[in-house]
Amino acid sequence: MDYKKLFKTHKLRAAILDLVRFVPDKPMIRFQYRLSLKRRLNLKDPKRYTEKLQWYKLYYRNPVMHKCVDKYAVREFVRERGLEDILVPLYGRYDSIDEVDWESLPDSFVVKTTFGGGGLDVVLCRDKKELDIEAIRKKFDFRPGKVKYGTGGREWAYFGIPKAIVVEKLLVNEEHPESGVNDYKFFCYDGKAKFIYLDVDRFVDHKRKFFDRDWNDLNIISEYKLLKDDVPKPGNLNEMIETAEKLASGFPYVRVDLYSVSGKIYFGEMTFYPWSGYIQFVPDEADMLFAKDLELRKFEANEG
Repeated sequence: MDYKKLFKTHKLRAAILDLVRFVPDKPMIRFQYRLSLKRRLNLKDPKRYTEKLQWYKLYYRNPVMHKCVDKYAVREFVRERGLEDILVPLYGRYDSIDEVDWESLPDSFVVKTTFGGGGLDVVLCRDKKELDIEAIRKKFDFRPGKVKYGTGGREWAYFGIPKAIVVEKLLVNEEHPESGVNDYKFFCYDGKAKFIYLDVDRFVDHKRKFFDRDWNDLNIISEYKLLKDDVPKPGNLNEMIETAEKLASGFPYVRVDLYSVSGKIYFGEMTFYPWSGYIQFVPDEADMLFAKDLELRKFEANEG
């Protein structure tokens, strides 16, 4: 059964998950894993990347993670790592969409929640004159407060962070303005970038390609179409790797997302549980490849 076909909207799925937040994390994660990937979750001796991410959710507890997943608070973390120059210019942070002063904003900008993920809580405004403010109000209609324990994919790092909205500068791909900028995502293990995937045309015809850190094509497919074109190695790849590793230092695993616009690097976000660990790769061997360097037993002291 494909639960996304049964419960078609993200809002409906979130509401259902909220209703069952009383279910303890471990059985809920086992259920979600089985429902999503059609196989039993091995937590005693996880071998797969998708299994290790479930272990990571359950047992790794580093309070700094709360700051890193909050799309406003992470800006302070980036500054603390000496990387303030890669921050996307900020126009404002708001506790409610009703607080936004639309008249004061430039003609183009991005609106997003501080606690969302997967592009589900993002609006790109390319021309303010065409902005449907009422539709945005509906999209960002959430109760003020903090993220509840037990909601979503049981991603511990998000629990308790404040719900808010940020408005930032819209980064533009000058060659293809309608497509969005290239999004480089670095899988970092114990502070070392090992794998990268590139997302292109995210708002037109989303495509993706996976590479190793030397920019060798891994021929892996996930939930979006494979980017079949040959993609030249970015001229600033080494600089992006160095930047990602500075941000990833001190964590067993984190995905660091960066944008590159005309050779200039910008920070995207940090994600400790990509896809919430519920992703099917083709070929399936990729699930083992991405798991190899995630040595969870080094961090057993963090179990709670």
